[in-house]
Amino acid sequence: MTDGWEGILDPEERILWQGRPDGGIVISVANIASGAFGLFFAGFALFWMIMASQAGGVFWMFGLLHFSVGIGIAFGPIVGGAFIRRHTWYTLTDRRAFVATDVPIKGKTLDSYPITRDTRISFEEGGLSNIHFAEGMRYRGGKKRLSPIGFERIPDGREVYRLIRDIQKAQLEQVQ
Repeated sequence: MTDGWEGILDPEERILWQGRPDGGIVISVANIASGAFGLFFAGFALFWMIMASQAGGVFWMFGLLHFSVGIGIAFGPIVGGAFIRRHTWYTLTDRRAFVATDVPIKGKTLDSYPITRDTRISFEEGGLSNIHFAEGMRYRGGKKRLSPIGFERIPDGREVYRLIRDIQKAQLEQVQ
């Protein structure tokens, strides 16, 4: 289970769990709102292109850019989130949590978050659970915002949450 981790893990650091988020499409209220705006934007561009094409010539093609932007606004957040999750891997060691991604153009990234006795953990249980253990700036809705970071949409959330709590308990016992 430590193949490929040479030089990344500290001496005697052990991997406790590895997993991946569910890569399914998620439709939320925010996605519906941006989707409606994007479809309206694309629809207006399509209307404009049809009207401009009736005048003849190639002037109507300037609307293609706006049509494409509208489609991107409508479906980008829905498809983009699933795409990123399909290219994400999670690892929990007895000291840290790792989030790795391998997304085309951006490339490979590996982020490490220490798990200490003071790390605030939030657990959202469900069929697919979320466990957050850090905060960072991320692009959400086209703007950079402070967002929770963690293991998202994992099927074995309760077990992973217990492992994280065990790490924190062990650190508390070392201090006492």
